[in-house]
Order: sequence, then C-alpha cells, then structure tokens
Amino acid sequence: QVQVVESGGGLVQPGGSLRLSCVASENIISMVDMGWYRQRPGKERELVASITWRDVATYHVDSVKGRATISRDNRKKTVYLQMNSLTPEDTAVYYCNTLRTPKWAWGQGTLVTVSS
Repeated sequence: QVQVVESGGGLVQPGGSLRLSCVASENIISMVDMGWYRQRPGKERELVASITWRDVATYHVDSVKGRATISRDNRKKTVYLQMNSLTPEDTAVYYCNTLRTPKWAWGQGTLVTVSS
C-alpha cells in the first residue's frame, strides 16, 4: 500500500505564501496523475490542483488559479503545491492523492491556517 506524507503547512498571515510537499513511499507516484485536495472546516474534501504523471498538463481550481502552482519531482517521489497570496478561505487541511481511482490511503494531511 502506497503511503503519502504531506508537509509544509502552518500558520500564515493573509497575503503570505507556503510550499506544500507530498512524498510517496513508492516509485509508482512517478507513473500516476496526482492531485492536491483540501478540506475546509465544515466542508467536503475538494480537488485543488492536479498534474499529469509526465508533468505535461496541470489544472488548478478557479478559487486558487493564479495563486497556486502544482509541480512534481518524480526522482524525489514528491509533488508540490506552491500557494501565494493566501486568504482565510484557504484555511484547510491539504492532502495529496492520485487524481483518478483507485485512490491510495489518505495521509494525515497538512494544516494550513491563514489568519492575522
């Protein structure tokens, strides 16, 4: 079973930036399309951004478009999410997982709190 570990979250002021990382336990991550998801308080988990396995194409949901960039380093088995101009609406637990099914076991996520 592939395991992922997310990191990079924290408390940041509005307008600040964070770089989230997701490291997988297996090399298979380099062969699958990946996504960053988030679950905001009281809401369902949602897809925030995705990237194809060859880093050919990316997708960012409208609410983060222009402020977030997903990238990957397959040699490091890692997917990143750079987030800029953060707002309180970005406060959430962020997770990474495959974009399609089957999904891997969800990691613990990394908490991003945007507050002054």
